[in-house]
Amino acid sequence: MKILVLNCGSSSLKYQLIDMETEEVLASGKYERIGEDEAFITHKVNGNKYEIKNPAYNHVDAIKFTLEQLTNPEYKVIDSLDEIEAIGHRLVHGGEKVSEPVIINDEVVKILEECTDLAPLHNPACILGINACKEVMPDKPMVGVFDTAFHQTIPEERYIYPIHYEYYEKYGIRKYGFHGTSHKYVSQRLAEIENKDIKDMKIVTCHLGQGSSICAIDGGKSVDTSMGLTPLGGIPMVTRSGDLDPSVLTYIMKKENISAEEMENILNKKSGVMGISGLAPDFRVIENASNEGNKRAKIAMENFKYSVAGYIAKYAAAMNGIDYIVFTGGVGENQIKIRQGICEKLKFMGVEIDEELNNQRGEEKEVSKPESKIKVFVIPTNEELMIAKETKRLVELNG
Repeated sequence: MKILVLNCGSSSLKYQLIDMETEEVLASGKYERIGEDEAFITHKVNGNKYEIKNPAYNHVDAIKFTLEQLTNPEYKVIDSLDEIEAIGHRLVHGGEKVSEPVIINDEVVKILEECTDLAPLHNPACILGINACKEVMPDKPMVGVFDTAFHQTIPEERYIYPIHYEYYEKYGIRKYGFHGTSHKYVSQRLAEIENKDIKDMKIVTCHLGQGSSICAIDGGKSVDTSMGLTPLGGIPMVTRSGDLDPSVLTYIMKKENISAEEMENILNKKSGVMGISGLAPDFRVIENASNEGNKRAKIAMENFKYSVAGYIAKYAAAMNGIDYIVFTGGVGENQIKIRQGICEKLKFMGVEIDEELNNQRGEEKEVSKPESKIKVFVIPTNEELMIAKETKRLVELNG
């Protein structure tokens, strides 16, 4: 079975075509600047990369041109679109109504629409992608895998906020969590590596990248996570603030005379490690500046590492112990000193990182010393494969 996995942004489209017989990625790429004359696609196949400028004024245009690349005689990976048996979509916010991957129908689209207020940047783009696929490939079954679904096992006392309960009842204000597909994938992959039953494992997964979140996984189930109502909560990120004293917001809004929308923009796009350092929104740039003695950059990096370590320690309490810590995501997989710095703050828990083993980027391996009481792994995430697996399972289940 060949499955097309799509991750739709408001002006972008990421894709992979996966042969589920071998789990091989036949082709992958990204369409950027959708809606503009300058739109272009970066298509990867057979170890080669092709960058093609092609105007795409909407997601229908982008998907049509993407499909043409899969059958392009110059580098085709399939002879016909009939070989694609299903489409898997990465969906973001399903609120409390979705706790498992789902076959996409009108009801699922309605749920996405109802949760748009909770994910205004993501859910409308997901709907655009679904509707585009309906138009371009109307007979293909589609499956949606929600970022929030994996976290629906978090106990109520951990997802509820200490505000008036009527806001939860009226508006669904609670912790939902995100990056669920990534957390689920790396925890299951760890169980495979260790040849253990995941039901017997206590794992903290650290998805660190542009957006970052920490997850406590006990027996294969999410029991707490750092992101909250939206992907803004939790640890500081590249441009997102993470957790704050709520009065910080109202204080700044009064002092600067700015609206809720302006404050939201500041918290999402002008805060985090970039906000502290004043540098470009790139962990590599900020880390290099920190190593070169830039005071604000150093503060930003220490603030980030302290916050991550704090959440890991908190989740030791949530699970009454930790067996494994897993680093994944662009920063978690590639930033050597950040991993080391986080682990050094956890020595009191018996974490011992091996500097030589840790001196690697993007490689699946254990990086802790044999005597470490908690094993530390780096496992590159593969959300697309997780989505493809769920898509295959559901399509076969529904005949």
